[in-house]
Amino acid sequence: MDMNLREPSPPAEPALVTLAGIRAAAEVIRGVVVLTPLLPFGRPEESDPLGRTRAWLKPESLQPIGAFKLRGAYYNIATLSAERRAAGVVAHSSGNHGQGVARAARLLGVRAVIVMPSNAPSIKVERVRADGAEIVFVGPSSEERAQRADELARVEGLSLVAPYDDAATITGQGTIGLEIVEQVAAIDARGASGAKAGPFTVLVPVGGGGIASGVAVAVKSLRPDAVVLGVEPDLAADARDSLAQGRIVTWPADMVGQTIADGQRTTHLGRIPFALLSRYLDGIVTVAEDEIARAMVRASREARLVLEPSGATTLAAWLFHEAELPAAGLVVAILSGGNVDPARYDELLARGVAAGG
Repeated sequence: MDMNLREPSPPAEPALVTLAGIRAAAEVIRGVVVLTPLLPFGRPEESDPLGRTRAWLKPESLQPIGAFKLRGAYYNIATLSAERRAAGVVAHSSGNHGQGVARAARLLGVRAVIVMPSNAPSIKVERVRADGAEIVFVGPSSEERAQRADELARVEGLSLVAPYDDAATITGQGTIGLEIVEQVAAIDARGASGAKAGPFTVLVPVGGGGIASGVAVAVKSLRPDAVVLGVEPDLAADARDSLAQGRIVTWPADMVGQTIADGQRTTHLGRIPFALLSRYLDGIVTVAEDEIARAMVRASREARLVLEPSGATTLAAWLFHEAELPAAGLVVAILSGGNVDPARYDELLARGVAAGG
């Protein structure tokens, strides 16, 4: 197995994200976000009397903004002091986090400024604007976005809602892990299939590490026997390198910019996610570009789901890297989002079909 499984190691700093905090966040965001279902995917296992499958999909693409980011953004802004909310918030994002902050800010009556790259998908730009946020465009580098957002926070007195290197954001994203543990327990309770009982695996996408670290904390705290694996594109595998080397490794922006998974084009993990992933994540699986496009095709045809490339990476790991996963037990793939320009979506589906579907 080349997913770099290893024994958990102590974090480089005190843990800022806890199970208790994630449980509290679930109450704060209740009714604002959708409790997304677990959908069976693939052929039913022959030994299962209920016709259940081994793989299950957690479609965060069904959230009101089309991605999981609303969870962390809403919890982050909702827990600011009244004084800080009145001053407004700023965020930097290639799209989905910006949408999450824009929607959360609108719901909470807060001014929002979103720093976005000039090459952000137009559908994400339009939806940020639709929720009333102001947009500041910069170059494609995630570092440039972060620097501009920091500057705006300092000059205008705005509170920075970071996309992943922020304990509150991570805590909100971790609510996905709570839901998965409860949903897996319900699946186990619905039948006596030995194949479904016991440990399970969660596949979670890794960009800056916000969703991966939050999910890992929740799942491993409640079910230490579970395996939580991050999934990255081959062209943006900085988290794999960071965890293998025990330090944050930065990849060049022009390198990660080549992946079709635009939500995973971060050049390095955040400091807090790195500490948490070093302790809680069991390993990393990387997927090829054509595998991502093929997974988008399979999601469309077999699950009736529209996924953006970043949202399809975990499904690609299940479809094309099963040999790198634990041999037994239920597998949950978190599908992080489905915001993709229609024309671009058609191009990617055509690529996936040409690559083998």
